Amino acid sequence: MILSSTALGMPWPTLDPFLLCVHHDDRYPRGNGRFGPAASLAGRQIGADFSGKDGWSLYHGDEAPGFPAHPHRGFETVTWVRRGFIDHADSLGAAARYGSGDVQWLTAGRGVVHAEMFPLLDEAADNPLELFQIWLNLPARSKLCEPAFAMLWADQIPRASFIDERGAKVELVVAAGRLAWPAAGAGPLSLDPPAPPPHSWASDPQADLGIFTLALDPGARFTLPPARGAGTRRVAYFFAGDGLLVAGQPVGTHAALELDAGAPAPLANPGGRRAELLVLQGRPIGEPVAQAGPFVMNTQQELRQAYADFERTRFGGWPWPTPAPVHGPDRSRFARPPQAGG
Repeated sequence: MILSSTALGMPWPTLDPFLLCVHHDDRYPRGNGRFGPAASLAGRQIGADFSGKDGWSLYHGDEAPGFPAHPHRGFETVTWVRRGFIDHADSLGAAARYGSGDVQWLTAGRGVVHAEMFPLLDEAADNPLELFQIWLNLPARSKLCEPAFAMLWADQIPRASFIDERGAKVELVVAAGRLAWPAAGAGPLSLDPPAPPPHSWASDPQADLGIFTLALDPGARFTLPPARGAGTRRVAYFFAGDGLLVAGQPVGTHAALELDAGAPAPLANPGGRRAELLVLQGRPIGEPVAQAGPFVMNTQQELRQAYADFERTRFGGWPWPTPAPVHGPDRSRFARPPQAGG
């Protein structure tokens, strides 16, 4: 049932078609009125702070935490924010503030520059931030497609919460890929999220791509149904809780579990705390991967061309007055599409 188990680190291990998965869980303090932390920054490497000191990092930010303008080509970023806010800005002229369960799907395609800043908006209380960022590869036919920007707002993302036969709660949230399972006395239940961007590997019905979370209260049980497609690979990241059983096999530490996607996976929480998993699955693209920093292509020559194109065009330039735009103090979530000529 469990084909392999790897302890979680930074980043989490992935399988084709996924390139990277990072879980940011930062316990930021109250804001300082300038979207940064009201706390001393002493001892941090400003501009490259991944220390986790005091339970949080500035990452590449110098005051507000986050990731100022940087380029991508040849893949997609899928960013799922569970708590807190992200301010997005890009070379297409698109902008967004999202959080509280929202998902942003950015197809870099032939090239885009974007910034992802984490504004600390609350000056009276802490500003916790939790998110998954997932890099999803593009097949060769789509690596130079037009860049695209899409938002899946939390109220568009299907979720189910139910009580199992033992009286314990199970919660499922599906950001990509249809998930269907049998329910006693109710026939099959399913969650169907909005369609992914058209050039994404996820848009190919044969890809059997899925991105979803599963939460089990203490004592809860749920059987993960088998994948629909032959050749699908599945990794379940057990990242929260103090106990998990997979087909009766105990998992003692937080781990990336490659499961047999062709078989049902009975899951149970024997611990005293809520157990949570992120599941990534999909049929491999099965093409060569050449990666250098923010670019993912199929050959070294294509990588050299990506760097040359970025140096020459800056992927359309940067229409923002700062490399780290923050969209003001208003907590409202919004999305502004790419601007004409962007």
